[in-house]
Amino acid sequence: MTTPEIPRLATPRVAAGALFFDEAGRVLLVKPTYKEGWDIPGGYVESGESPRAACIREIQEELGVSVSVKNHLVIDWAPAENEGDKILFIFDAGRLPRHSEISFNDGELSEARFVAMDELDGYLSERLSRRIRTAVTAKVRGIPAYAEHGVGPEDSSH
Repeated sequence: MTTPEIPRLATPRVAAGALFFDEAGRVLLVKPTYKEGWDIPGGYVESGESPRAACIREIQEELGVSVSVKNHLVIDWAPAENEGDKILFIFDAGRLPRHSEISFNDGELSEARFVAMDELDGYLSERLSRRIRTAVTAKVRGIPAYAEHGVGPEDSSH
């Protein structure tokens, strides 16, 4: 008798980030000290932690502000060649209480700025820019989105 082969299950890394907006509809981007480029506030989910709880924790650690993030805007299946499978959540964090209240307590960030949607490509990787655009569209529509590599099903040609 042979043992049936058990299929390999996905073991994705999970991360959660937040979109903060200003009164002009610009998105808050942050400059990490540990990697090139810009990002949104957030980070990896720890064992036993929900994506929403991770997002709230990361905002507190990175920006020094306490917020209650709202619903998710997008869940993105975004495997990376050097990092394996990933599932990335972006949550709606609404308006940042006051930009002047940001403090970079944990040393992971060096700068934060609000950036207009038409300027995102100058700051972000193509994938992250697509993911943020999908999230903003979901916010406008009032319906969370599912995406793969930052592209929602309605925007894909597959």
